[in-house]
Amino acid sequence: MSESTVITPTRRGGILLRFVLLALTWGSSFLFVAVALTGLSPAQVVLGRLVTGAVALAATCALTRQRLPRGLAAWGHLFVVGMLLCVIPFLLFAWAQQDVSSGVASIYNATTPLMTMLVSLIALREERPTPARGIGVVVGFAGVLVVLAPWAGVGGGSVLAQLACLGATLSYGIAFVYLRRFVTPLGLGAVPVATVQVGLGTVVMLLLAPCLAAESIDLSLPVVLAVLALGALGTGLAYVWNTRIVAAWGATNASTVTYLTPVVGVVLGVVVLGERLSWNEPIGAAVVILGIAITQGRVRIRRG
Repeated sequence: MSESTVITPTRRGGILLRFVLLALTWGSSFLFVAVALTGLSPAQVVLGRLVTGAVALAATCALTRQRLPRGLAAWGHLFVVGMLLCVIPFLLFAWAQQDVSSGVASIYNATTPLMTMLVSLIALREERPTPARGIGVVVGFAGVLVVLAPWAGVGGGSVLAQLACLGATLSYGIAFVYLRRFVTPLGLGAVPVATVQVGLGTVVMLLLAPCLAAESIDLSLPVVLAVLALGALGTGLAYVWNTRIVAAWGATNASTVTYLTPVVGVVLGVVVLGERLSWNEPIGAAVVILGIAITQGRVRIRRG
């Protein structure tokens, strides 16, 4: 029996908790990337992140005595997921954050549900967007725009860097749908799935390291801690949570976790960096949460 076969009230609560933890972890990852880039190149950040994540997941798999998937088909699907969910977007975001701030990167990350819905139109017949789901996505994206405050000057950095961020979210969107269509039906455990996809991504980055990650490094305690956090949390536990959420809620609903990443970025800016909180940020956060609730059917929209 697969993990998504029966969803009891207790498991629903567990999935919701994982959703919140995933939002907090991925929301803070852009801050960690910014810190890591002070001593490492983008490719070195990605390599360190994946190696640390692979070690953490392999240890978790061993301690819980879970077997890795068998069969070339399963490993082939997980290789594709590893490229789409780890290698490609990590490289694009790390490269882009040399020119755009962590806050701007996290805001672009919130376009993932839109990308996921577009891909779902083609690949997932059972997840064709309903009017309510479409309204929820639009409302959530409107909340992101309120947080972004376009009237004060949208984004920052080069156009190419911002396009790289959007390319990363497109890769995430394809990965969410691919997981739902090809991996979830296999009934594999979340820990083995995450272990294999991150492990395969690590192998690819190790092979590419002589070409992409040969620059000198400048290690400091903040840089090391940032890479460890990105790997153990953002690439380790987070991918276990993500796999379970996709199985339970579906690709489009699961991808709405990225709507919370700019909210987490704002909170971190205020609490950790002492940044000033503008009026639009808490209002935008409330609109984002409303959009997520509508998308997941927690708020009903009555037709006239």
